[in-house]
Amino acid sequence: MKYTFHSFAALAAFCLVSCENPADNTTDAKISDAKEVAAASAESIIYAFTEDSKITFIGSKITGQKSGGFKKIDGQFSVVDGKPTGGMLTIDMNSIYSDHDKLTTHLMNEDFFNVPEFPTATFAVTEFGELKDGVQTVSGNLTMLDVSKNITFPAAIVQTEGMIKLTSTFDIKRNDWGIDFKGKPDDLIRNEVVIAFDLVAKKQAE
Repeated sequence: MKYTFHSFAALAAFCLVSCENPADNTTDAKISDAKEVAAASAESIIYAFTEDSKITFIGSKITGQKSGGFKKIDGQFSVVDGKPTGGMLTIDMNSIYSDHDKLTTHLMNEDFFNVPEFPTATFAVTEFGELKDGVQTVSGNLTMLDVSKNITFPAAIVQTEGMIKLTSTFDIKRNDWGIDFKGKPDDLIRNEVVIAFDLVAKKQAE
């Protein structure tokens, strides 16, 4: 069989698209041991997440990538003197979805999130870093599968009258939380997972 230059070019283009790691285009979250979460101040004003809040993810393997997210999340930010000082986010792991029903079912079993045993995941803010040009670092304990790790990532935080919006895209390594399923020998699943926060919180009545 003869291969033309165009055939090789098409094959090369296919490999570049299918083999690209989406985490190469995002910020690596800094991972450390879980840290103490400070109690909310008595002066805190609560901003509760609205239904517009979203958490999505992208995972990939050698032949391509899959996306998904969670339909049910709940939480709030604590604000003192106009600045976010804390926050708590709870994810209903039973609400996980992906772009393929079979994959969604697999993500829920013991190879990945083991949802029957661990039906929730949480993110508890431990620190908001210094605001600079609309971006600041956020640190918090991410707990999945009964494993807690502190993660730090950059986020854009916009405050308007009675509303706070936090957006961020970063990647973590799933095996830090004991998710070690490798996939097929000829189509291995990458360790990096891209996470996107798009959180909208509304000021609650005092």
